[in-house]
Amino acid sequence: MDQAAGESRKIPLHAPEDYEGMRRAGRLAAECLDMITPFVRPGVTTGELDQRCHDFMLAHGAVPATLGYRGYTKSSCISINHVVCHGIPGDRTLAEGDILNIDVTPLLDGWHGDTSRMYVAGTPSTKARVLMDVTYEALMRGIAAVRPGATLGDVGFAIQSYVEKNRFSVVRDFCGHGIGRKFHAAPNVLHFGRPGEGPVLRPGMFFTIEPMVNAGRPEVKVLDDGWTAVTRDRSLSAQFEHMVGVTETGCEVFTFSPAGLHKPPYAA
Repeated sequence: MDQAAGESRKIPLHAPEDYEGMRRAGRLAAECLDMITPFVRPGVTTGELDQRCHDFMLAHGAVPATLGYRGYTKSSCISINHVVCHGIPGDRTLAEGDILNIDVTPLLDGWHGDTSRMYVAGTPSTKARVLMDVTYEALMRGIAAVRPGATLGDVGFAIQSYVEKNRFSVVRDFCGHGIGRKFHAAPNVLHFGRPGEGPVLRPGMFFTIEPMVNAGRPEVKVLDDGWTAVTRDRSLSAQFEHMVGVTETGCEVFTFSPAGLHKPPYAA
């Protein structure tokens, strides 16, 4: 048995009835991001946005999976400008033109719903707008590669090739992950790769695809708080995340926006 086949066998396979739990959790996560959209504007603090997400999840019968996870103290991750991921909400006030990723994971009836989107406080720069557009399209190209018999290398290649064609770079230090009743499980979903390599996809696999794309070089560093990852060259970074389940014919995306708020610009 080759290595890829062995890796595939370690990835949890879920039953058909498990998809419904993921649909509910994924929809709630997407609804949380829909809810926060009109509140993202210059002058608001990231702590205020986090509190609104926290309250929304509790009001809908869920708990924030990030709260207390490995010592993390907030109900969301909010990553601004050159912050790649895991930005900790707090007193930081959004300024005109800031771009930010908001990442939420409600735990609903034992199932995790994990998704993130980019937002803009005011009007973005041209470079920021193009970066967000490319990152979203890269995510969707990765999702389009998900089907039984394909490999995670196919997914990573679809993302990487599109990003690099547009002269941006894919972050290597972080990846998507298996999900379900566990927050993080096998497989690791790399956002770069070669066609035909890596674990083979099979119906019943649940995982996130969440490319982080930098306007400059791909290298990142983690700050002294142990969480916040930033671009080493201080270039802008963007990320979008969806949660998918492999089906018999392709994949199901659990975290599409019910309100159609897929990427900026969002209607006021």
